[in-house]
Amino acid sequence: MIVMATEERRREISNILISTDKPIKGTELASRFDVSRQVIVQDIALLRAEGFDVIATPQGYIVPKYNNNKILKTIVSKHFSIDEVEDELVTMVDYGAKIVDVIVEHPIYGEMRGILDIGYKDEVNEFLKEVKNGNAEFLSTLTDGIHIHTIEVPNEESFAKLKKYY
Repeated sequence: MIVMATEERRREISNILISTDKPIKGTELASRFDVSRQVIVQDIALLRAEGFDVIATPQGYIVPKYNNNKILKTIVSKHFSIDEVEDELVTMVDYGAKIVDVIVEHPIYGEMRGILDIGYKDEVNEFLKEVKNGNAEFLSTLTDGIHIHTIEVPNEESFAKLKKYY
């Protein structure tokens, strides 16, 4: 437990996030600094307002590491059940893809995007567990199951093999 002034805490939060490649949950940061999760949410919002690039994912907060060599592609899909979602996500990671996000086109709100940042089977399992335990619904329920994933693939060959499933 670390007790410190607000500015110092924010600076330390940014240092922690910069120094890791893994997402860190708000509850973990809250525990580390002996504050509520809501205080961490406010700290992150203020850091963003100051220009700090941090993304909230289902796995926690992460600072994006930009790689100019990555290959980003999109895949359109339609399904309804959690089993179909699991099959889709596992297939993507089996072919070496990282699922960056999910996008739906809402008739009123326009494009709605959820950051996923899923690259491994254990992250797929954790994501699905959170959905089940949180009684949350997938964004695609707003669009009759139709959605788009942005994925990062290691090479064009992997994407060509993956496309055969869609």
